[in-house]
Amino acid sequence: MANLDLNPFRFEGGPVGCLLVHGFSGSPPEMRPMGEYLAERGLTVVGVRLAGHGTSPEEMARTTWRDWVASAEAGLQELQERCSTIFAAGLSMGGLIVLHLAAHYPLSGVIALAAPAYIADWRFRFLPVARYFFRWVVPNIPSDLTDPCAEQRISAYDRLPVRCVASLGELLRLVRRELPQVRVPVLLMQGEKDLHIPADSAGILYDELGTAEKEIVWWSNSGHCLTVDSEREAVWARAYEFIVAHAGT
Repeated sequence: MANLDLNPFRFEGGPVGCLLVHGFSGSPPEMRPMGEYLAERGLTVVGVRLAGHGTSPEEMARTTWRDWVASAEAGLQELQERCSTIFAAGLSMGGLIVLHLAAHYPLSGVIALAAPAYIADWRFRFLPVARYFFRWVVPNIPSDLTDPCAEQRISAYDRLPVRCVASLGELLRLVRRELPQVRVPVLLMQGEKDLHIPADSAGILYDELGTAEKEIVWWSNSGHCLTVDSEREAVWARAYEFIVAHAGT
């Protein structure tokens, strides 16, 4: 992981753009290979680094979901200055953020990868109170990645600020309320081996979306981080097919 570039990225291309948003406590490397793939096919790509991410847990502790969304909005504005047609794709919490953007901005389509519909861990409900007593939480979820090299492609914090995990819950509840407002085409993708989010997440999000143009794609040999795991190239290709199919709408 020492050689990973944790900076945001931008690839210049044509009039169709795609915003890429990484996940909670993650960083741009988990989206960069997908960005390179899309750029090679002529898209203009902006991959953001969310506030407090890719730096230190202490810096993350000074942020909330509003700061993370603001980072994505800045990337979207950057694309709006260059592109006439814009899509947004996000992994995990990044998927929630792009769905939130779709409820408020004129996107042409959204790709939400491994986005949670709720948090299954029973301790999650106590976080709004626990954040006043405990500062950090250490994730204890085992790796679900089927590619043994996948861990080398990502960088995430090994301890999380409790207040940020609670803020993630606020964002999740907000996006669930906004889903009926999402009227653009949506592609949901989820790995069947994902241990980080509930297995019924994609189905719940699908049912609550306001758009009639929606689809779920399951990946049988992928864990949570679809963009870097065993089926990553097929995931990128499916995302590109979605973009091409809806770029003229």
